[in-house]
Amino acid sequence: LSLCNKNFQNNNNDHSSNAKHDLLLDVCLAANYEAQSLKTYREQYDLKYPSGSGSTMCTMLARSFADIGDIIRGRDLYFGKRKKKNQKETETERDQLENKLKTIFGKIKGNNKSTLTGLSIDEVREYWWTENRETVWKAMTCSDDDNKLAGASYFRPTCSERSGTFSQANKYCRCDGAKSANADQVPTYFDYVPQYLR
Repeated sequence: LSLCNKNFQNNNNDHSSNAKHDLLLDVCLAANYEAQSLKTYREQYDLKYPSGSGSTMCTMLARSFADIGDIIRGRDLYFGKRKKKNQKETETERDQLENKLKTIFGKIKGNNKSTLTGLSIDEVREYWWTENRETVWKAMTCSDDDNKLAGASYFRPTCSERSGTFSQANKYCRCDGAKSANADQVPTYFDYVPQYLR
């Protein structure tokens, strides 16, 4: 996954009220691009290994979705490139990304004082992810080619239905709005499982 630093540079310091929405846009774009690349690699993998990996497309998306959540919340175990771009820089690219995210979440906290006053930056990051995870999942599962995820289903029943039972997400890796108590709910909780256990 590439959450590019160049996108974060678009957050103008003079207009910090846009930080929340700019971040959501950047994260949704990154999630969508990640999903599109996974769909392409999955087709190549299935051609090379016809027996399949036992992992469904929705499961692959869920794992990548969880990685995005870890990056947003500052829990990502992958440290990225440890080299500096040039000799004069004191930070690695990963350090730069993390510092920019802290700055953005500081602006979000400052613009939402009534809700986020008593929270640390790490808690603001967690709050932001909880509030926006459904939108990020929708961005990840939307597709220009409806056939790629048309019959895709998640590996286990996680969609809570109005009747109190659970069903599989089998419509574009989302819960069916007609049956579900919460239409388009995210059918995975991998983003709450520690990264080293996924």
